[in-house]
Amino acid sequence: MRISRGDIQSARARIAGRLRRTPVLRTEIGTVNGAVEVALKLEFTQLGGSFKVRGSLNATLHAQEQGLLTEAGVLVASGGNAAIGAAHAARIVGVPCTVVVPEAAPRVKVAALRDLGAQVHLAGDRYQVAAEVATSMADESGALLLHAYDLPDIVAGAGTIAPELAADVEGPLTIVTCVGGGGLIAGLTTGMRSGDRIVGAEPVGASCLHQALAADHRIPAELDSIAADSLGATEVGEICWNTVAGRDDVSSVVVTDDDIVAARAALWHDHRLLVEHGT
Repeated sequence: MRISRGDIQSARARIAGRLRRTPVLRTEIGTVNGAVEVALKLEFTQLGGSFKVRGSLNATLHAQEQGLLTEAGVLVASGGNAAIGAAHAARIVGVPCTVVVPEAAPRVKVAALRDLGAQVHLAGDRYQVAAEVATSMADESGALLLHAYDLPDIVAGAGTIAPELAADVEGPLTIVTCVGGGGLIAGLTTGMRSGDRIVGAEPVGASCLHQALAADHRIPAELDSIAADSLGATEVGEICWNTVAGRDDVSSVVVTDDDIVAARAALWHDHRLLVEHGT
């Protein structure tokens, strides 16, 4: 499985006018080698606080176009952000939303889901367990089963960030992005301009893409990171792997939890930006 630039263009047209056009903040970030000019794409200002609603809304609308969306609505397994995105998408389209989250999901995200009208089920200690439960529930109910990161319409929706960046910031760019299961990095890789390159930033304790690139194949990864609630995939998705494997313009770096905490504190101190550890 993989997506095309045409899939991203279709997704962009499908969700146009229904979501926020997130802004770009041009600034400087201090490094050991001095200040570096950066452009921060502020996806935390999107509905639900992350990019996830782009893919969920694209998938839900596409299913509706194809006559595949039933009265059971949508169903998704997620540690939090993908579920919040799905709940917003369901509310926009006007269908029910059921989510299955690991028992350790942050209480604030579970509360947000319930406030959005989603029916929340807690299952298991990690995403994979919740995903298995969600699949069974979808089979029984007929709900549209969404995936947090490994579904073509989800990846295409995430990829709509790329043309927005291209319109706002002259290239070539080095695009640094967080990586969980890889839906975002796959979408950005597919949608980026010639000359751009992608760097995935992963916690040491949640680095499934980094480990896969080192091994030259997908492998299960153990999770032990402060950012695991939002970047908690134990294996990079098939679409991501098919998209980024073997490319010279895609790489991955790992950072420690201390690095993540320090970066988050710096964004607040210097720019008053309050973001998640997985951002």
